[in-house]
Amino acid sequence: MHGLNIAALSGRTGVAADTLRKWEERYGVLRPTRTEGGQRRYSEVDVERVEWLLARLAEGYRIGEAAALLGSAESEAPATASALKKALYESVARSDAEAVQRLLEQAFALLATETALMRVLRPLLYDVGKGWAAGTLSVAQEHLVSQAIRGRLQHLLSDRRGAVRGEAVLACAPGERHDLGLLMLAVCMRADGWAISYLGPETPVSAALDLARARSASVLGISVTMPEHLKGLSDELGQASVPGGLRVVVGGPATGASLARVLDVVYVRPELPQAVSRLRELVA
Repeated sequence: MHGLNIAALSGRTGVAADTLRKWEERYGVLRPTRTEGGQRRYSEVDVERVEWLLARLAEGYRIGEAAALLGSAESEAPATASALKKALYESVARSDAEAVQRLLEQAFALLATETALMRVLRPLLYDVGKGWAAGTLSVAQEHLVSQAIRGRLQHLLSDRRGAVRGEAVLACAPGERHDLGLLMLAVCMRADGWAISYLGPETPVSAALDLARARSASVLGISVTMPEHLKGLSDELGQASVPGGLRVVVGGPATGASLARVLDVVYVRPELPQAVSRLRELVA
């Protein structure tokens, strides 16, 4: 019979044999076969699961939390971006708040932050919006997943690692309440080394500028989703005094390069990697 005995698995992963047995028995995260003599034999899948658990422990998870995200060896927990998006939508459709929270945790534990945002959360929110418009999802279900995502993103944004790019103030335009796209950008910028002052929905331009001035920020990012809020943004920017050295940036579905030229500001595209790269160029 092929496979690794527990000593070999311990040697491969650096986890003590007693600890491996405990993880197997308490959390069900390993599923060895047995020789005729009853000895455990572990597969490469078991090696990968132990290594995944070690990576989560290094990120600060407790073993019980990491094991819950991974799921038992007998379960088929979603692990790809498409499978996670599908499972999340199904959980929303069932109004299963606990499953939504668990799957969001799993998405960010299994996938790189940018991948989780671009291939799970953004398409999920698009599908949820379509479901709401078609009447297959309720307003309450749409709010359930939106608030769960917002909470998870705000948790990621609270990471206090040192900033190496500078500071950015991020806000929605006056009257604009849709902020999840901006919050996703904030998380990506934080991961890229920015210090972020996040103001969120319906922020007066004067208030955002005051904070940017007080923080000596290098970028003020303003998001506009709904076109009806463009006039208010234009009017307030027209009356504002922008500090020297501060770059004002606009983005969001209602904006574009032509608007940015009219407002004499910088436009960033909605794709998160390109937006982060463009912002990095501004302060290089």
